[in-house]
Amino acid sequence: MPLSLHRRHFLQVTSAFALMGLASPPQSLRFEDIPISAFGPKSTADEVSEGIDLTGQTALITGCNSGLGYESMKTLAKRGAHVIGAARTMDKAKTACESVAGKTTPVVCELTDFDNIVACTEAVKALGEPIDMLFCNAGIMALPKLEQVNGIEKQFVVNHLGHYILTRRLLGQVEAAPAGRIIMVSSIGYRNAPKAGIEFDNLSGERDYSPFKMYGQTKLANALFSRSLAKMYAGTSVTSNAIHPGIVRTNLGRHFMPPGAADRPMRPDMKTADQGAATQVYVGAHPNLEGVSGFYFEDCNPVMPEGPHMLDDALAQKLWDVSEEMTQDYLG
Repeated sequence: MPLSLHRRHFLQVTSAFALMGLASPPQSLRFEDIPISAFGPKSTADEVSEGIDLTGQTALITGCNSGLGYESMKTLAKRGAHVIGAARTMDKAKTACESVAGKTTPVVCELTDFDNIVACTEAVKALGEPIDMLFCNAGIMALPKLEQVNGIEKQFVVNHLGHYILTRRLLGQVEAAPAGRIIMVSSIGYRNAPKAGIEFDNLSGERDYSPFKMYGQTKLANALFSRSLAKMYAGTSVTSNAIHPGIVRTNLGRHFMPPGAADRPMRPDMKTADQGAATQVYVGAHPNLEGVSGFYFEDCNPVMPEGPHMLDDALAQKLWDVSEEMTQDYLG
């Protein structure tokens, strides 16, 4: 596939898939054919990447300065990858990048600022490197009160629209890699999405705001976006998958955890950050998953999602179209 994806061609392809009404996995690979790993909920990012040489490969990770993003960056750099670490400020990105061993490059990516995302992608393109692994990792969760960015509910902006712009603008770099992988950090929280899946008539969040419902909507959006990308790139070397990292002890849960709780487990199955990073590192880097695309993973293995929405291609197409309309001035 050429380095630059023509916008009209993309819309024709995705529209065709929508008209076909496909609900099967985007690639010809069946769910039961995906290799099952020996890793599980307690595996760490270091363990799942043991013995993998990523020398010569480039990864971009949003939210590199803490939690899953930081652990993923540390592990991938340790395995030889050049990691482009994106954070909300250059100070945060530099501090994180300089604290890990290996080759890293800090960049600024403030996901609420679409102009800043454009600048970030231009800085990444200027590096002149294909992107072998694009980790859409950063996010916010369960804001106690409704917050908006230009009239749109903030979680939807940060978790979905910001990554939509970032990914669309960097698809050429992913295509240029021998086998580019896109990894969307979704969540089992998709189960809390509204009954409609995505409330397109309530993206402001003003009607019946609920912290976890709005969060669930964005995590469903992450998975649907990944599915659309997988359909688009079916038959090519580019893959896209969504993952649930687990219930992880990071500052993502700061809005609903009591003071000091982020430093200790709140439930027996809660993971540490290095365990939480394992699934995205596995999906992004492990040779077992070469050519695997359009699926959803938990605990380093494929899982068939629950409910009607995660495999709804018509909903995924509508999300794509609405997202494009909302962000078209920033897509280039």
